[in-house]
Amino acid sequence: MKNILLGFVLIFLLIQIIQPARNIDYGQVPSTDISKVYKLPENVQSVLRNSCYDCHSNSTHYPFYSYIQPLSYYLEKHIKKGKEELNFNEWGSYSRRKQTNKLESIVNQIKQKKMPLTSYTYLHPEAQLSEKQIEEIVRWIELTQAENEK
Repeated sequence: MKNILLGFVLIFLLIQIIQPARNIDYGQVPSTDISKVYKLPENVQSVLRNSCYDCHSNSTHYPFYSYIQPLSYYLEKHIKKGKEELNFNEWGSYSRRKQTNKLESIVNQIKQKKMPLTSYTYLHPEAQLSEKQIEEIVRWIELTQAENEK
């Protein structure tokens, strides 16, 4: 039994050496970022950065547990999937049609409380959206879409 336990401990320690590449841009805000494409109110920009950017941008703020394998692998896989779906840093490279679809999707996701994910807000309760924050984002998106239709 001791040998089996020792084997698991050694394997656990060895896999700590293997760390995936990090999603860090070192504070650079690209010209394609949503904040450069649209005039974002400060409150909306703050909510997006606090509740969305960790998984939907090129800059993740990593918690301490993200350096522990296999959690690290899981997080990077999750971030990669989130960025494939929506990347606020690459917003300006999206077509106008794709931007419109993404804005509509954001409204649907936050109204249905599908975003941010429960698994994320469980460990990051400050990222949970309040009703007021949801209303502010929805109002901004509706105004933005109305302006784009002109």
